[in-house]
Amino acid sequence: MIRQMAPNMALDQRVAERQAAGEFIVHLGFGEARLPVFEPLVQRLAAGAGRNGYGSVAGDLAARSALAGYFTRRRLPTDPGQVIIGPGSKALLFGLQVVLPGDIVLPAPCWNTYPPQARLAGKSVIPVPIPAEYGGVPDPESLDDALRAARRAGRDPRILLLSLPDNPTGTVAEPEAVRRLCEIASRENLWIISDEIYRDMLHSPLTEFLSPAELLPERTVVTTGLSKNLALGGWRIGGVRFPCGNHGSRLRDDLVAVASETWSALAQPMQEVAAYAFAEPPEIREYMAAGARLHGAVAGAVHRLTVAAGATCRPPTGGFYIYPDFEPVRAELALRGVTDSASLQHELLESHGVAVLGGHHQGDDPAALRFRAATSLLYGSTDEERAESLAAPDPLALPHIKGVLAALEERLAGLIPRR
Repeated sequence: MIRQMAPNMALDQRVAERQAAGEFIVHLGFGEARLPVFEPLVQRLAAGAGRNGYGSVAGDLAARSALAGYFTRRRLPTDPGQVIIGPGSKALLFGLQVVLPGDIVLPAPCWNTYPPQARLAGKSVIPVPIPAEYGGVPDPESLDDALRAARRAGRDPRILLLSLPDNPTGTVAEPEAVRRLCEIASRENLWIISDEIYRDMLHSPLTEFLSPAELLPERTVVTTGLSKNLALGGWRIGGVRFPCGNHGSRLRDDLVAVASETWSALAQPMQEVAAYAFAEPPEIREYMAAGARLHGAVAGAVHRLTVAAGATCRPPTGGFYIYPDFEPVRAELALRGVTDSASLQHELLESHGVAVLGGHHQGDDPAALRFRAATSLLYGSTDEERAESLAAPDPLALPHIKGVLAALEERLAGLIPRR
C-alpha cells in the first residue's frame, strides 16, 4: 500500500505555497518542462474539443499511425497495431508492470515513481547501482550478480527497466552498455521496458543514442510521451510500442484490457493533439530542437555551479536534470548538521531557499550527499520570459536567467561553511 504522495509532487506543492506567500525559491525540485504551450498545439486541442465520446481504448487510428511513424523515424519500424496511446507514459508504465510477470530490476538511483509502481503491482524491486559515468541503466558488471542473488533469495526477476536518457542523472547510457545489458536480458529471458520520454532532448547532435529495441526487438517495450519534449505535462499524452509477433501482440492485448478497466481511453481532444504532434511536421521539430538547446544550456550552467560549490557531478547530456554529489565537502556540511541526503534537501530549502529532491527518494544510499536538481523551472516567471528563453540564441545572457543563476550560485556558496 502507498500511503504518501509522491515526494516530487509533495515538494512542488510545498514550494508553491511558499512562493504564494512571497518567498523567492530557486526551484530545482520538480521535473516539469515549464515552457509556453506551442500555439499550433492549442489549435489542435480546440479542433478536437467537440470530440466528447470515449473513443478507442488503444487510441484511434490517426493517433496510432502518427505514433507508429514517430518510432519508425527513430530506427524502430512500427505498425499502428503495435502501439497504444494513453493518458501519459506514467499510467502506461504502471499498466506494463501490472501485465508483465515477475519482479523488476531497476537502476539505483532511478525516477522516484518506478519503485512505488512496482509495489502497487505486487512486485519486488531488485536495485542495481548505475555506472560511475552515467545513469539510467544498471551497471552491466553488477547485473549478473544481482540476478543470481535475487533468485537465491526466492525472487523472480523477469523485467529490466531502463531510462534513456535518464531521470534523475540527466545522462545518456553508452551504446556499449546498452548492448551488454541486452545480451544479459536475452540470456536471462528478461523483458526490457525502455522509458525513452527524454529521447528528443539530447543536448548535442553528436550524442549517440541506442535503443534496446534496436538490439532486442522481440523482448523490448518502449514508452514515450509529449510531457517533456513538447512541455505538455498537464495534458497527459503518452504512447507505448510493443514488439511485433505473438508475444508482443499478447502483451498489447493485456495492456488494452487493463486500460479498459482503468483509464478507458485517452481523452478524444488529446488524441487530436497526439495525431498532430507525433506526426512531427516541421514546426514541431523546430520547437523540440529549440527546447533541447535551452534545456542543455541551462542544465550545463547549473552543473558548473554545483561543481564550483564543491560537488562532483556527471556532465548532463540529455533532458533537464543533474545529479551532484557533495561528498567532497562532507566535513564542511557536517558543521551545519548535514549528514545525509534528507538533511541536505532540508538544509537547502529551509535555510537557503533552494528546492531539490534528495537522493534517498530515488533509491540511492540515504547516507550519501546526493540530490536531483531539475533545471527546467529556471526559464522565467512568466510565459513571455519563457518564450524569450526558448527563442534566444544565448539564453544564459538573458537577465531573468542570469538573475536566477546568480541567486543559485550565491545560495550554494552559502551552503558550505568556510573553516
